[in-house]
Amino acid sequence: MAAQKRSILIGSNGYLGRHMAYHLQLAGFDNLNCDIRETPPDEMPKYRQTDITNPADLEKLCWDVDYVFLFAGLTGTANGFEDYKKFIQINETGLLNVLTRLRKTGSNARLVYPSTRLVYKGVKNHMLKEDDPKEAKTIYAANKLNAENLLWMYHNAFEIDYTIFRICVPYGNLFDEAFSYGTIGFFLSQARRRKDITLYGDGSLRRTFTHASDISNIIIRSIQLEKTKNQIFNIGGENLSLLDAARVIATKYGVSVRFSDWPEMAKKLESDDTVFDDLKLKSLIDFEYKFTCENWITGT
Repeated sequence: MAAQKRSILIGSNGYLGRHMAYHLQLAGFDNLNCDIRETPPDEMPKYRQTDITNPADLEKLCWDVDYVFLFAGLTGTANGFEDYKKFIQINETGLLNVLTRLRKTGSNARLVYPSTRLVYKGVKNHMLKEDDPKEAKTIYAANKLNAENLLWMYHNAFEIDYTIFRICVPYGNLFDEAFSYGTIGFFLSQARRRKDITLYGDGSLRRTFTHASDISNIIIRSIQLEKTKNQIFNIGGENLSLLDAARVIATKYGVSVRFSDWPEMAKKLESDDTVFDDLKLKSLIDFEYKFTCENWITGT
């Protein structure tokens, strides 16, 4: 009988973190949930308040585990230019603090890290592969690119293992109606208030949409393979235009989709199409995405 996998999940109260905590429990992991808040939003079997920007908090944790999931972070677009110190402190210094604990304790844990579509230079009518050109237009995107480089650096220098998963547009929520900063959350917020959904431009930009449960299950399955160590993977899903996704939600809530001109700053910061090629990951594990935007929206 295989030994129970032990893990630490940092950022367990966040949107993706809550789903990871739930699915790690279902998968039988002995998992410690950590977040900056004093208490978790849900009943979690094991929880500890932890601030990754405070090294003293990290010193209190036992790092003799198989995996460390670092899902804590600050997201945003234009606000990063005002709050750059906070973005760097949480997204980069926080990661460095965790890596330092792994180094100093001699832990053999693999660090599992979620990255973003925003590290890519978007390309029209092109499926993005992991080695395609990168471009950071925001502080947050730069944080993620720097974090990816830091993980490689600490593996090279100190043999700390990692696996990075780039996520495009997550959606779905098993717990409540809250969503992470992003596309589906914005559309739903408007539609639930019986307001028409606003799209900049013509809505033709395309994205890969993936349900949070599919994301969690794919990560949990793939990290248990030796071949996924020290690799970067795109997580795939459903290839939709923003207009496609907006129409599904608009139909559900009986509102319309209207178009407006791009605000100057938003136009500067937006990428072109970001649609993920996930063949690298699919070559290693056999899985099917269980959700589509339409069947999820219809069922909510």
